[in-house]
Amino acid sequence: MPIQTVDGTRTLHVLDTGGVLAEAGLVPDATILAVHGNPTWSYLWRSLAAATLQSARAGSGPVWRVVAPDQLDMGYSERLAHERLPRPARSAEAADPLYTDDDGYRTLGGRLADLDALVSALGLDEQARSGHSLLTLGHDWGGVISLGWAGRNPDLVTAVMTLNTAVHHDESTPLPAPLQAALAGPVLPASTVMTDGFLRVTTSLGHPRLDEDIRGAYHAPYRTARRRGGIGGFVADIPVGPAHGSHRELQRVADSVANFTKPALILWGPRDPVFLDAYLADLLRRLPQADLHRYESAGHLLAEDVNLSVPVLRWAARVMDEAGAVSGHSETPARTAPAAPTWDSVPDRPLWSFLEEWRSSSAPALVDMTADDRSPVEWRRLAAVVDAIATGLVARGVRAGDRISLMVTPGRDLTAALYAAVKIGAVVVVADAGLGVRGLTRAVRAARPDWIIGEVPGLAIARAQRWPGRRLSVATLPAPLARALAVEGSLHRMALDHDGAVFSDASGGPDDPAAILYTSGSTGPAKGVLYTHGRLAALAGLLRDVFDVRPGSSLLAGFAPFALLGPAIGATSITPDMSVTQPATLTATAVAEAARAGQATILFASPAALRNVEATADRLSPEDREVLGRLELILSAGAPVHPQLMAAMAKVFPNAEFHSPYGMTEALLLTDIDRSTVAELSTTGSPRPVDQGVCVGRPVGSVRVAIAALQDDGSSSGELREGTDATGVLGEVVISAPHQKATYDRLWLTDALSKRDTRDGLSWHRTQDVGHLDAEGRLWIEGRLQHVVTTPGGPIAPGGPEARIDALESVSRSAVVGVGPRGTQAVVVVIEPVGDRPRPRPGLAPSSLTDEVRRAAAPVPVAAVLVTNRVPVDIRHNAKIDRTRLARWADRILAGGPVVAP
Repeated sequence: MPIQTVDGTRTLHVLDTGGVLAEAGLVPDATILAVHGNPTWSYLWRSLAAATLQSARAGSGPVWRVVAPDQLDMGYSERLAHERLPRPARSAEAADPLYTDDDGYRTLGGRLADLDALVSALGLDEQARSGHSLLTLGHDWGGVISLGWAGRNPDLVTAVMTLNTAVHHDESTPLPAPLQAALAGPVLPASTVMTDGFLRVTTSLGHPRLDEDIRGAYHAPYRTARRRGGIGGFVADIPVGPAHGSHRELQRVADSVANFTKPALILWGPRDPVFLDAYLADLLRRLPQADLHRYESAGHLLAEDVNLSVPVLRWAARVMDEAGAVSGHSETPARTAPAAPTWDSVPDRPLWSFLEEWRSSSAPALVDMTADDRSPVEWRRLAAVVDAIATGLVARGVRAGDRISLMVTPGRDLTAALYAAVKIGAVVVVADAGLGVRGLTRAVRAARPDWIIGEVPGLAIARAQRWPGRRLSVATLPAPLARALAVEGSLHRMALDHDGAVFSDASGGPDDPAAILYTSGSTGPAKGVLYTHGRLAALAGLLRDVFDVRPGSSLLAGFAPFALLGPAIGATSITPDMSVTQPATLTATAVAEAARAGQATILFASPAALRNVEATADRLSPEDREVLGRLELILSAGAPVHPQLMAAMAKVFPNAEFHSPYGMTEALLLTDIDRSTVAELSTTGSPRPVDQGVCVGRPVGSVRVAIAALQDDGSSSGELREGTDATGVLGEVVISAPHQKATYDRLWLTDALSKRDTRDGLSWHRTQDVGHLDAEGRLWIEGRLQHVVTTPGGPIAPGGPEARIDALESVSRSAVVGVGPRGTQAVVVVIEPVGDRPRPRPGLAPSSLTDEVRRAAAPVPVAAVLVTNRVPVDIRHNAKIDRTRLARWADRILAGGPVVAP
């Protein structure tokens, strides 16, 4: 279509769904103006356009018009007349924007003017002034242009969306390596215009690699050097410094973005060699109101790596709904944010309250069996150290809201650092060392902390992996080592320098963020779970009420998060001598030594840890057994606890009650079951035998549990069922609790999907666990939603048949997986045989074992049984089976692939 630009009439190729909507008699509720980058074209937005048309025809949600131009010199739009090949580092001649450079290539100023001309030609500006919503969307250079245009026209724009892009480059840091290479002298014209090198490299950045047909479509408008001039012109227009002709224009864009206050959405692919996380951090500083979703496995071509229509249309519909802009919703009143609650207005107390109350107490607060000095730390000493460190952190420059990544092993140092951080209103970021270097790096880059507090190993990794954040050590390091690790100070030095200081300016209200806890990563990349002060305080209160963990109790924690809650509930926290990344290293002797040192009354440990306690119990001395006989309560969570393990623990801790609470990182305590109930349910003839999965008991406190029934395709329905309406219904477990997560950190879509239910006006969380409620209101867990096998006869949750198979004497552990296309999958069982028998080589199971497994699994039809020496499990709990990995392995084995271990 022709547009009137600053240098005359030009012809643009435009993808516009308006005509299709008109033919169908559909009137758009809003327009999405989508701008591509370099070297793509409007083909980038084809899936989004198709999804909006499908949604419009189905009548599901707002009717969207998508307008996506090919920029001048790009795609199938008009080519400009170029005087010569593009050159880098063109000089600035005036403060006014340059529309076309001396060689005839469009500049940033010109492209902004072109977009303005298109909006006018289509009448989108007049429609916006009349109340029609206009949302912008961009990628790469298109992100700069669309954000810049929105920043200059905030009166016309309802909201902005962008994929990977950058509106500012810190001149103290080098350009990303690919851009440096492309801008290097003769390389620029050679790689961008004379050959299709730049184009080929860009279209090779898909994750997974793009199909050849799709790559071919991206290449189609650029078959000759004459048609690739715009690619080189875009690269040459990168403002590499203040002398560049487009530098002032980019600065104006950056400033206008910082002044844009309307809703914003950022979708980001971290595996991008060009738009690094530093550019994302800059965008978040300029758009603090932005919702962000990071796709950890995606990169530069995010629109090809993920289904972009899902987050874009869901988010845009929410914006429209809140603005009352969708047809039939024009009278929706503006939402007024309620006043932030204070501690006086909620039933719980701040996490640091016992540190304030007991700052003169000589009673033990901490016992750290991993430290050289195992003597108890008194409450008065802990309070003094926390105040000294808090004072030191503030003096160093830490402020309320800053993110602090704690790379410290559980014990006294971690406890002091954590409570000092939350007391000053900082947000602590905690990720398991068990994630490994790669997983930790992904987590830290996603959270993007302002500070890292660590021990030498963690600080060395931070330096080597270039983690973001200023660095502080725990212990004071020798000067050369501190310089090498870029460490600015130490907690131990702060404790000495500010000894005696009383930090009275405690910050952090109930709704303020307090912590980001990372999941185990057992079902995908670890997710950051954000808790507020109020939600953590509610959890501490629930522990006190449900398990009678009262001030003065003594908690021996083989699971780090619960050790850290000790000071919040007024309990002595005891850290046993074990590896935090290997729960199974906890021995019976270590438990006895820790219990003796801290006079423990409660033990919290994972089933994997308790199995090793059972295995090493024969090493206990009579004195050790006497100490363990004083424990009153055993708590075990993270995985199902077998009745036989409970019975074994009753011999080690003869006077203790045994409870197995069910929860997750997103809500650490939801239901509870005790040993007697488990034993009752395990007996023959009981009302709900163990072959229905794993019973995790009844909801505790004010927790509510609902079920979203499974559908034939393995997904869960949108309707929630509770009480008798949910009895026996297999589906996704959905919970509501005062102490559940506030949000997933920087995972907007994941969080929105998990919170999509609104029953009774409460906040609900979709757990992705699958199970059912029995007639007594007890919850049974039968696996994970993504592990449901979709057979021709309907969906099958793995937990039921696994429980029956695991009861076989020849089986140590089993996993039920699906092989084949969804909807027609075959059930395959993978077996890890018991350890005291000769283990067969990985592959098909012997016929005798296969027959035994099939009888146990009935009525579930088992197509094949495979054996392996070890079923892969997660690191944190040593119990969560990686069924996705096993399903891929089983598929390869049954297809005739190499017979290797999974």
